[in-house]
Amino acid sequence: MAHPTPTFEIEKTLRTPVAGIDEAGRGPWAGPVVAAAVILDPANTPDGIRDSKTLSEKRRGEVAAALWKTAQIGVGVSDVGEIDRINILQATLLAMSRAAANLPVRPAVCMVDGKIKPKLRCPAYTLVKGDAISLSIAAASIIAKTTRDRMMRELARDFPEYEWERNKGYGVPVHKKALERYGVTPHHRRSFAPIHNMLYADSSPDLY
Repeated sequence: MAHPTPTFEIEKTLRTPVAGIDEAGRGPWAGPVVAAAVILDPANTPDGIRDSKTLSEKRRGEVAAALWKTAQIGVGVSDVGEIDRINILQATLLAMSRAAANLPVRPAVCMVDGKIKPKLRCPAYTLVKGDAISLSIAAASIIAKTTRDRMMRELARDFPEYEWERNKGYGVPVHKKALERYGVTPHHRRSFAPIHNMLYADSSPDLY
């Protein structure tokens, strides 16, 4: 099945510069959530920008490298402590706010993937499945994904049993088996049900 090709059509109707914002890592059991804000140069836009989920890891890396050379980019991170303290949705919005604040230039408008706007210092529009529609959001999805994947590979060096370099912290069988065998690490999201249940399964009072 052919994947939609994002375009610059919406950006052309807005004040410039326009930043696309997207995140990576809402669903995993471990690691941070990472957001990116990207302002593309319409005269120098790399080929191959798509929703990051539709690209191979190799191709994502190639497009990300081209984006770092041609676009204005800001990255924002919310760590496991924040995720557990304020919940994953609020942590995601916080990472998006940080990404926009870390742009080297201030955008006139932001286009945000999803339904909920983060707190920003400029007008913003939300766009459901924006990474399949807007080139700017698709570019942000690639930067967010490749940045988080790199972070998970680095964490995997200290905790190789969980194979985060391959599963990026998602709840795949090998990750679940490692949790059962080796326990919970400082990088696991204790507010997520599978981790919480593992930590507190034996803490309920004995009623019988």
